[in-house]
Amino acid sequence: MAQFLLETVWLVPCYALIGGLLAIPWSPGIIRRTGPRPAGYVNLIMTFLALVHSALVLQATWNQPAQEVLIPWLSTAGLNLTITLDISSVSVGAMVVVTCLNFLAQIFAIGYMEMDWGWGRFYSLLGLFEAGLCALALCNNLFFTYVVLEVLTLGTYLLVGLWFSQPLVVTGARDAFLTKRVGDLFLLMGVLGLWNLAGTWNYADLAEWAATANVDPTVMTLVGLALVAGPMGKCAQFPLHLWLDEAMEGPVPSTILRNSVVVATGAWVLIKLQPVLTLSPVVSAFIVAIGAVTAIGASLIAIAQVDIKRCLSYSVSAYMGLVFIAVGTQQDEAALLLVLTHAVSAALLVMSTGGIVWNSITQDVTQLGGLWSRRPISGLAFIVGTLGLIGFPPLGSFWALLKLADGLWGNYPWLVGIIIAVNALTAVSLTREFGLIFGGKAKQMSERSPEVHWPMVLPMMILFGFVLHLPLVLQSFSLLPSWATLNKDVALLLIWSSIFGCSISAVIYLGNIPKPVRLPWKPLQDLFAYDFYTPKLYRMTIIFSVAQLSKFADMVDRFVVDGIVNFVGLFSLLGGEGLKYSTNGQTQFYALTVLLGVGVLGAWVTWPYWGVQFLSLIF
Repeated sequence: MAQFLLETVWLVPCYALIGGLLAIPWSPGIIRRTGPRPAGYVNLIMTFLALVHSALVLQATWNQPAQEVLIPWLSTAGLNLTITLDISSVSVGAMVVVTCLNFLAQIFAIGYMEMDWGWGRFYSLLGLFEAGLCALALCNNLFFTYVVLEVLTLGTYLLVGLWFSQPLVVTGARDAFLTKRVGDLFLLMGVLGLWNLAGTWNYADLAEWAATANVDPTVMTLVGLALVAGPMGKCAQFPLHLWLDEAMEGPVPSTILRNSVVVATGAWVLIKLQPVLTLSPVVSAFIVAIGAVTAIGASLIAIAQVDIKRCLSYSVSAYMGLVFIAVGTQQDEAALLLVLTHAVSAALLVMSTGGIVWNSITQDVTQLGGLWSRRPISGLAFIVGTLGLIGFPPLGSFWALLKLADGLWGNYPWLVGIIIAVNALTAVSLTREFGLIFGGKAKQMSERSPEVHWPMVLPMMILFGFVLHLPLVLQSFSLLPSWATLNKDVALLLIWSSIFGCSISAVIYLGNIPKPVRLPWKPLQDLFAYDFYTPKLYRMTIIFSVAQLSKFADMVDRFVVDGIVNFVGLFSLLGGEGLKYSTNGQTQFYALTVLLGVGVLGAWVTWPYWGVQFLSLIF
């Protein structure tokens, strides 16, 4: 049985895809009698099958060598496109995480979208998302990885724009799609450029090629930077980070999947391309620089936000910045551990705050408060999600951050300082959000905000328990770093930074200090609150440039292209009218007209020769 499941593990993405296709008849209302709810139940069943299949296969692949499955697709003109699947414990484990989180998100959506008639469309898109993520985990070919990433970009656009009757939703979906397309365009250039250099897109073959490659450093740097641009957009890294904030306009159940695993797709691609990227020290330094800037900047921005969703979205960007640092310094195991611990904790935080968004009048954290007595389950889930995301022992992120910092302590001590600072700032941000939402006395906007009903509480509690038991799960799979070999100084720095961040923020936001809390220097606070004025810079540079180019292209189209076409048409019309009135029925007149036309045409064709002869006679 285990062998059969292993040989058919490629069916796991198909389960979700089938569920999404089966939900389509409810989307346009072809099936009306049953209502849209069966679309969700069908997807739940198919996702559960995918979860069980991948979980059983994980046991069969653990500590076993990776296997490859080849699916021929296209072979023509020297181009051989074969879908290569990587069946390993890492890829199958990634599918377990994706299917598990999507299963919980779908249960959460049953309660969140109880009165929504867009079930068919929503669940079919969730199925598309799951299928794409599972296919990305299995894919062992860069070209098909790019195709899957494009599918996920389309899925993001459609999910964010689910409630398309709202102007902000339409704007958010458009901006998220276009921002990610910028990175995807450069990624396509890198994919094509790498084929020209290596002659293959298979990750294993690329690793072998990189071991003995002798390429021009400039060319390799340009190709490497292009390959990094796509993951920058997927992981919401500066300056392509704004799409994640815009994507918060979509339904919260889709945010669970997006903030946990979709943002990690770029990091997954970078880890696969690690042997190629290390060929250029400039590219590795660029990855580290982008990760460091995003981690520090997004952590500072998160502290100044008032929207409950924006606070979490910038924390996600900051954590992905740490993943970039891990990838740029060749700490692949630490990067994968960071992705796993972040996925479960971020999903729990989104579920906790999603219930507040669901039955509260406002999303402004400064207008909430006093919800601890009304929503103790959501409050406990938020606390555990926060502790699971920062360096708080013995939960998961403590071990992930410790493994990363320990690997950097010898060669990159300044990066350890950034990790400690980001951990402290994240602790401040999340504790601040908890204090503003759950602490203090109830305000007018939060007086009537009871705990959510069981379809939303059930997945929250399952994930609550999983976050608490994640270290035991990692220990059972021998994935936890050994305490005896780790740097105790780094561990103490992480612990004290978490305690310091939580304590300072708790004193401010759970104490009697008047709210709202403002920085002494208002321009600095505005700098953080308005995202370092990045949207304004976008409008002044990229958007302005594109608008001017569009206006110029419109002028060329109307006055040059249309002018030439209109002139030719007018000339033809006048010529035809002139010939019409010149007809007199005499054959010799027609012959003279043809002779003159042939003469003019011959003179025009032979003018270069006669012109040269004429000039030679004169000079």
